[in-house]
Amino acid sequence: MGKSPSISLFLPAWNEEDYVERTVSRAMEVLPRLSDDFEIIVVNDASTDRTQEVCEALAARIPQLRVITHPVNLKLGGAMRTGLSASTKDIVVYSDMDLPFDLKELERALHLMKYLEADMICAFRFDRTSEGPKRIVYSFAYNMLIRTLFGVHVKDINFSFKVMHRRVLEAVELNSQGSFIDAELVVKAIHQGFKVFQMGVDYFPRTRGISTLSSPAVIAKMVRELVKLYPETRHPQAAKRPVRLPPSVAPLHGSARERDKARGHG
Repeated sequence: MGKSPSISLFLPAWNEEDYVERTVSRAMEVLPRLSDDFEIIVVNDASTDRTQEVCEALAARIPQLRVITHPVNLKLGGAMRTGLSASTKDIVVYSDMDLPFDLKELERALHLMKYLEADMICAFRFDRTSEGPKRIVYSFAYNMLIRTLFGVHVKDINFSFKVMHRRVLEAVELNSQGSFIDAELVVKAIHQGFKVFQMGVDYFPRTRGISTLSSPAVIAKMVRELVKLYPETRHPQAAKRPVRLPPSVAPLHGSARERDKARGHG
């Protein structure tokens, strides 16, 4: 396929020191083959490990990499809002830092997006048995709940491989603080009339670090946010303006001087 429009790849990160370099390196292998104009955005959500140190080292030698650091942990919802609002390219791609799919699948997603004239492509996992029965049951119940409440038939709404056109982000206002934000994004896009399609991918579970998605606290927060945001998500209004980055969140660029300017130190 020919080169696509410009691409923003957004990756939230919380204590991902084991994955950052691997994932950014993989992105630098794939993205140049798909577009001549791309950026990689990592949102470090107040990690307590070496994530920031690794990100700074990578940003110093990869001009396409932008790193945004939260001084306090804002959870997945906050990290996603920051990353999506900071994206500047025509096509925005969202993935977890552990890359639970082969990033080469992005080429197929872009082809489907163009062929189907889609506004968003949501991936779903072909086989999830490696996750264990508890997470499979949680996911099945949650997806069924979203389908029942919002009338959207998305197989794997929380899976972190979503490809969307910038016009979706300009029209959808996201308010979730936690992991409900995946459903909020897709449901609001569909209810506002955007064309959303699905594609299946092979799933590669995390082998390093710890996933907190199936913890009781995360699940309870998702349910609370669903209840709170149900009226707004069920009948969304178009966003009046794009979400702005908070003043305390500064991007890291390739040089120390640029980073100091972004932080207001020069």
